[in-house]
Amino acid sequence: MPYTTLITAGALQALEADGTPLVLLDCSFDLADTSAGARAWAAGHLPGAWYAHLDHDLSGAKTGHNGRHPLPNRETFAATAGRWGIAPGVQVVTMDAQGAPYASRAWWLLRWLGHDAVAVLDGGIAAWQAAGGAMSTEPPAGTALPPYPASTPGMATVDADTLQARLGSVLLIDARNAERFRGEVEPLDAVAGHIPGATLRFFKDNLGPDGRFKPAAVLRAEFEALGTPLRPVVQHCGSGVTACHNLLAMVHAGLGDSALYPGSWSEWCSDARRPVARG
Repeated sequence: MPYTTLITAGALQALEADGTPLVLLDCSFDLADTSAGARAWAAGHLPGAWYAHLDHDLSGAKTGHNGRHPLPNRETFAATAGRWGIAPGVQVVTMDAQGAPYASRAWWLLRWLGHDAVAVLDGGIAAWQAAGGAMSTEPPAGTALPPYPASTPGMATVDADTLQARLGSVLLIDARNAERFRGEVEPLDAVAGHIPGATLRFFKDNLGPDGRFKPAAVLRAEFEALGTPLRPVVQHCGSGVTACHNLLAMVHAGLGDSALYPGSWSEWCSDARRPVARG
């Protein structure tokens, strides 16, 4: 059975020992220093891991009105996945060193292409090293393949106009921190605040003190306390990245898929006609 949500470092080591075909993606990133992740990868990464850059590989072109990290064109991302050696049925493991927000974005994008055999390394690169896993500075030796045969999108999305029309009828979960949600600070976007009616669920609340995801039963109870069984769920954040962390946590908790608003707050607040809430 493929891993489809999370995978432990020990389980990944067992797959490698068995010779299971794998594609590893290191998605480490820093919003304040966009080259930091690539530098960290060059200094040491899991053997065979490709580097997946948030801006270059996991996002598309910005127009000024589609958010800070718009989704890539599906055909372009299918070609990127093929370049990494991803084919149907091949187990992919994504990871980062920041608590899994960027790894979760890559997980979501691959599921969006229709690739189910993708999981996030629980605890990230630190968990790998704690389990005695080796690190390497060698580039991956995988063979590039044709573009991934993407078909119907495997994950649901909602655009800004559709979401605005549905406010009040969906459970809109915001993955940013409380200060940004309330509009007290806004370090990245032009306007502070949140989408009216949104519910706060800071993505880091999905993790325990050890940096790993909380047990599935705990996650399920916490998301159910937000009202997840009662209304359709739409996930968003600042730019459609950390929202994927909440979406992954819900899937791992057995609560099923929810929709992503990819443009998120950075797109929403770029149009002065859209309502803004604070507090």
